[in-house]
Amino acid sequence: MGYEAYLSGEPLIITAALTGGVHGKEANPALPESPEEIGRAAAAAEKAGAAVVHLHARAPNGERAFETERFQEIDDAVRRYTDDVIIQHSTGGTAAPDDTRHLPLRTDPPPEMASLDMGPLNRYDHLTSENTRALVDSLHGEMCDRGIKPELEVFNGGHINEVYGFLERRDVAEPVYATLIFGGGTLSRPTPENLLHSIRNLPEGALFNTLGFGQHQLPFAALGTILGGHVRVGLEDNVYYRRGELATGNEQLVARVAELAHTLEREVASPSQARGILGLD
Repeated sequence: MGYEAYLSGEPLIITAALTGGVHGKEANPALPESPEEIGRAAAAAEKAGAAVVHLHARAPNGERAFETERFQEIDDAVRRYTDDVIIQHSTGGTAAPDDTRHLPLRTDPPPEMASLDMGPLNRYDHLTSENTRALVDSLHGEMCDRGIKPELEVFNGGHINEVYGFLERRDVAEPVYATLIFGGGTLSRPTPENLLHSIRNLPEGALFNTLGFGQHQLPFAALGTILGGHVRVGLEDNVYYRRGELATGNEQLVARVAELAHTLEREVASPSQARGILGLD
């Protein structure tokens, strides 16, 4: 897949990463934290063009939460406010016990998708997210048991190698869906050449989603759209609309990508179309 998908007119799937697990309202007051806020944010993002919402849970004090019960509250709110959006839970985590990482997979009903980090990451000055192969396989095993599609999060070139090893170890339903992530630190350096290199090195037939952190969000959304991939935006990854101007909400970031896709004459996928592309229906 790739540029051929753009030429063939395959619709663009927009994922809205609404909340994240790091910064909060101190970074942008529009960032949703409570289940009610996240539900309303999901509805606004869906209306703007998002087919998928990527969800983290927050405790009442704003800190990250992993408990199934908190994800359940969020999912219930999202389903109450949205029409048909695809729910994707995060299973990422820094300094969190392995069994805790499983808890977001245990809501009723389960999310249709969940993220699956492909390898270790440096986080901040003193923390590392280990993401051992044993943990990755264990999370995927529970995803399979519960009918949840994994979204493989690829933070650097070494993680592409891990994708191949993961596919050798595990029976993964097609199509494989990988998010290629660019920014600072452990992430791949945010250059067009590195994006092209990553796309070319993915397994044959894999679909790719493009994610640029911070100031790289918009240019990488444009590149992902043109190159036939899909796109993730949202306040988890970038709290600004433009330099020095905070985004007014996730929907503003989604709407900008949807408008860009229309300018480039690429259709924006509805949740139903996204399910067809991702093999969820």
